[in-house]
Amino acid sequence: MTESSELGTFLRDRRARKRPQDAGLGATTRRRVPGLRREELALLAGVSTAYYTRLEQGQCLTASPGVLDALARALDLNDAERAHLHDLARPARGPARTFRGETAHPRIRQLLAAVGSTPALVLGRRHDVLAWNSLGHALLAGHLDADSPRTTARRPCLPRMLFLDRHTRELYVDWPDEVRTCVAYLRLVAGRHRGDRALAALIGELAMKSPEFAEQWSRRQVRDCTFGTKHFHHPLVGPLSLEYEMLRLPDRPDQQLALYSAAPGSPAQAALRLLTDLVHEEDHSRASSRSAAEVGGGR
Repeated sequence: MTESSELGTFLRDRRARKRPQDAGLGATTRRRVPGLRREELALLAGVSTAYYTRLEQGQCLTASPGVLDALARALDLNDAERAHLHDLARPARGPARTFRGETAHPRIRQLLAAVGSTPALVLGRRHDVLAWNSLGHALLAGHLDADSPRTTARRPCLPRMLFLDRHTRELYVDWPDEVRTCVAYLRLVAGRHRGDRALAALIGELAMKSPEFAEQWSRRQVRDCTFGTKHFHHPLVGPLSLEYEMLRLPDRPDQQLALYSAAPGSPAQAALRLLTDLVHEEDHSRASSRSAAEVGGGR
């Protein structure tokens, strides 16, 4: 789909969702399609019907930030949808290309190790896991090799795991809600990075292999996942409700530091402490095995 058609499709979708009575136009029984007519949206946004029609049909390749903001207000777009509208109206920077592989800065890896009692991981723009600490690994993907984020070929991708990995599907108490959030985030990122071939390939793969993904993608929801609550049914410690925060890294804005925490005195805090103890025991056992192997090899 071309840039202009993506913009037009998004505008048509949101126009169809806007009820005339919510815009102060009053309901009518003579509407053949739901939502606002083009001339009504143009009136609300303060632009001509001809101009808006060209914009929606892809015949106008530029729109000022002021016009886009006026359309966003008329359509009652939220912050993520407004940003997505601006992204779609912005010309792509050249042809589609493969972006260089993302890596976590050593400084951030050091930070992850320092917050060992908090599940933490670094995510790339496609929510590839670039690094995690032992507790982050144990929380989200204990069935995978802890060193897998270090190599591009083996690097876990949270959206791919959510739809195609049985263990991850079973991890989330409300898997359908997790799916909606994930797809809405990918839609936002796809608008922001329209030239990212790897992102396009990921979306294509999931659409082919997962009917649930394809169905959600067709809904054109947009959401920026920055904080909230996730409910897990962890295979080792059972039910676990954790708050999460996604912090963008100042020098690498496409990367996010994800941190999970439990409310003080909650059952989740007790479960997280148990998981921490299990991780420490495993780490100690692994370190002891390595030491024994080194001593044996030195004889």
